Amino acid sequence: MMSMMYQAYQNHMDLTAPWRTGAAAALKYLNLVPAGTSEKLFGRLAAALELISRSALTYHRPEFDIGKVMVGNSEHEVTEEVTFKTPFGSLLHFKKENAPEQPRMLLVAPMSGHFATLLRGTVKTLLQDHDVYITDWHNPRDIPLDQGKFGLDEYTEHLITFMNELGPRSHMVAICQPSVSALAAAAIMSEDNHPARPASLTLMAGPIDTRIQPTKVNEFAKSKSLKWFEDNMINYVPFQCKGAFRQVYPGFIQLTAFVSMNLERHIKSHVDLADHLAKGEIEKAEVIKTFYDEYFAVMDLPGEFYIDTIRDVFQEHLLPQGRLTYKGRTVNCASIKRMGLMTVEGEKDDICSIGQTLAAQDLCTGVRAYRKVHHMQAGVGHYGVFSGRRWNNEIYPLLRDFVHVNS
Repeated sequence: MMSMMYQAYQNHMDLTAPWRTGAAAALKYLNLVPAGTSEKLFGRLAAALELISRSALTYHRPEFDIGKVMVGNSEHEVTEEVTFKTPFGSLLHFKKENAPEQPRMLLVAPMSGHFATLLRGTVKTLLQDHDVYITDWHNPRDIPLDQGKFGLDEYTEHLITFMNELGPRSHMVAICQPSVSALAAAAIMSEDNHPARPASLTLMAGPIDTRIQPTKVNEFAKSKSLKWFEDNMINYVPFQCKGAFRQVYPGFIQLTAFVSMNLERHIKSHVDLADHLAKGEIEKAEVIKTFYDEYFAVMDLPGEFYIDTIRDVFQEHLLPQGRLTYKGRTVNCASIKRMGLMTVEGEKDDICSIGQTLAAQDLCTGVRAYRKVHHMQAGVGHYGVFSGRRWNNEIYPLLRDFVHVNS
């Protein structure tokens, strides 16, 4: 029954789609009413129609929409180009027209229920001083079953392949969950003396060793058996989709978990949105709408990747114990040499607590002490490590200098 939940959810969304479409159409006509009249007579109706039209998730990746960026004192146009592609992900390059040569960087986006566009602000900041590429993961519900599986090994393999596309002396920055695969890829490439092994590796708020100060997320992963996760979290992609019958951890379940952690805040945001719309406070409403346009754009996780991560990272802690393998090979972090290593943590991170990412420093015994950097950012939670004011003003300058020193 649990494996059919996704199908039931999709059927419900399809049945209620006409209501959302009708609300959106009515809202367009209502917006033609003169502003003063609309505020007095139709404001609340417009707010209700807006909320109805937005009452569903979307499974399509939003646009990055980074049109221009400042490099020094000059502005450069940014265009996106896919330089390499597999069924499960694209290597997306943010190409700056007529920009000076800068350190090449692979930004590794998490596969955690949202698209890589969640890192839009991170990318825009990094583009000031780096030639940025990103792992643009594809939604498994759109990937036909005959394209095969995607587990933790395949994730790590993609990072090695993408780094090879970037070429020698490139840098890798992993955000949150993929820190484990990024460290594994760096270790395998170093052991093989791969010419495109990272010149530097930066791990930001990543679960390298979740035995250290376990969070509620870590405790939940340990509180159930692996079979419980397989039986209760893994569903089949609905038959209406290209990836029909592929096993996935549905994005709507992940989003529900995220929302429930801060339910009151999300309810208040939507009450505020309705109030702003009713009062004609368009700019304030747009801020909330923009956030939730991104937040409610969800992607599924491949079932194999989800189960591998629960087992290897959160339950058995294979990497910090030296027992993680990649295609049958033991991942030896001590093989990493001649590479800079930076770890970043947030003081108030309730997803990946202090010490869990720092653990990478102890594992990488082959990296010289003077090439290791650790930063604990005071006053920020999980997302504040890679987005927002303190990321821009305090964390990023340290990362930028670290990358340039190791270029």
